[in-house]
Amino acid sequence: MGNYYITRFFDRSDIPDQILKTGLTLEEARAHCKDPETSAKTATSIEAVLRTKNFGFWFDGYEQYRPEKELKL
Repeated sequence: MGNYYITRFFDRSDIPDQILKTGLTLEEARAHCKDPETSAKTATSIEAVLRTKNFGFWFDGYEQYRPEKELKL
């Protein structure tokens, strides 16, 4: 089991960041974030384009889990 998680960050303050995946290895987290579909700037899928249209700029990032930081799933 990995120790990293993926968060989708939004540029708007009225939209909370979303934790998408947990329990990833560092390699899995990096692979996820290298995908062009994980950023408003590079995504081209219909779902991603609509997300950008509705919510503005967004991107997926990864962080290492730390017990002192409570995750809000």
